[in-house]
Amino acid sequence: MIVVDRSGPAPRVLLGKRHGRHAFMPGRFVFPGGSVDASDSLMPVAGPLHSDVEAKILQRVDRPSAQFARGLALAAVRETFEEAGLMLGTKRAFDAPAEPGPWAAFVANSVQPDLSRVHFIARAITPPGYPRRFDARFFAVDAGAIAHHEDGVVHPDAELVVLVWMPIDQARQLGMPIITEMVLEEFESRVRAGFGRELPVPFYHTDEHAGFVCDFL
Repeated sequence: MIVVDRSGPAPRVLLGKRHGRHAFMPGRFVFPGGSVDASDSLMPVAGPLHSDVEAKILQRVDRPSAQFARGLALAAVRETFEEAGLMLGTKRAFDAPAEPGPWAAFVANSVQPDLSRVHFIARAITPPGYPRRFDARFFAVDAGAIAHHEDGVVHPDAELVVLVWMPIDQARQLGMPIITEMVLEEFESRVRAGFGRELPVPFYHTDEHAGFVCDFL
């Protein structure tokens, strides 16, 4: 999830530095993120995905469904809290009390994720041959969607040891993974173009004949 603060003269993005002992991308600056949990698609939301966002998420997938798209976006929201302590959504009480599970803190703090504020920025599949591969979706949301902030999530022994808000041009100097740099460049162009959800979404992947390519969804 790319969280962007557009309140100042230059947009700033939130980046976290991964712990140096991680086997995957140790010490690199990345956006908060992770894998989908089975509970993600079931989480109540204050607003659904924009129709353009949902449609683009569901292109080029084997079993497209609204639940699948919803689960991907909610996973990004949940991971942003788990790694950065930021709850993205709207203050609104839930019908049921908090239960143990990855969304318990949202329920306890009466924060319902608002997927209507989420933008779909890019999709990327790691080329064959890498020791760790992923099929990742990159989302974005304006910092105005931060409904609650919990301290103490980022510390020297956590998954992310440092959080920084940086202008995009300065962020490129932090030694990010190549795909993060590519997505950041795409994100910057989208902000300059008005940050509209109707803009085409790049899909980075490997073609059998053309090699590593970028199509658009």
